[in-house]
Amino acid sequence: MFQGSMVAVVTPFKNNKLDEKALTDLIEWHIAEGTDAIIPCGTTGESATLEYEEHYRTIEHTVQVVNGRIPVIAGTGANSTSETIMMTGKAKEIGADGVLLVAPYYNKPTQEGIYRHYKAVAEAVDIPQVLYNVPGRTAVNMLPKTVQRLAELKNIVAIKEATGSMAQVSEVIRLCGDKITVLSGDDFTTFSLMLLGGKGAISVTANVAPGDASAMCRALLDGNIDKARELHYKLEPLNKGMFIETNPISVKTALSLMGKIQEEMRLPLCPMSSEHKAELANILKNYGLI
Repeated sequence: MFQGSMVAVVTPFKNNKLDEKALTDLIEWHIAEGTDAIIPCGTTGESATLEYEEHYRTIEHTVQVVNGRIPVIAGTGANSTSETIMMTGKAKEIGADGVLLVAPYYNKPTQEGIYRHYKAVAEAVDIPQVLYNVPGRTAVNMLPKTVQRLAELKNIVAIKEATGSMAQVSEVIRLCGDKITVLSGDDFTTFSLMLLGGKGAISVTANVAPGDASAMCRALLDGNIDKARELHYKLEPLNKGMFIETNPISVKTALSLMGKIQEEMRLPLCPMSSEHKAELANILKNYGLI
């Protein structure tokens, strides 16, 4: 259902409010460049510091601008199951095509707790759901056998795998087969993950190089490995550059250097250090983006 290059789009701010004009321009640019889906209000979208109404408005605006041209997968995960159900229901009401559900963070649930959390959301809201496994942020790893159990639920259609472990990705694909689509959640693993049988990426780097990110995923889906490998190595400096500082500090700084958004993020995230900003600018310049 969801495949290719999907962008975990930033939430542009202006004077600490959603910059709807900048978001509109970003979405139109992504569609023109071949991005296969827009994901508002993910980690890269600073979901943790969005108020509920801002969260819903960002999803609503994205749905309105996209207007059915590509899927919109809204980030609605939380560390509370009831809150996740509430936000997921609202995203469905707004018109999202699917939702991205980060594993419950901070609570450190057991594997059984993770299973029951996602099962409750799947049973409560009839919308396609993408699991999101990112232990580096949640402090819990959704193990392959738990994914296998969840893949039996009809609403659960994909998983965004951001462990960086190809052994874990391989085990998920072996256990689940075609019952769930596996997507990369780390740009540096997209090439390897798709060679193992994954179908695309929910990408940070696509924020700044949507055309190349899309072309690489398309080449892999078409079996053109040589072209995909060439694009993988071209994109690698950008992939590293996007994580010079905590995501989304680097990507928002990059987009501001490219003239696409204001260099503005919410505390506790703060502007990039001058040293790192110069390093990032050099990467962008070498890539031809500024």
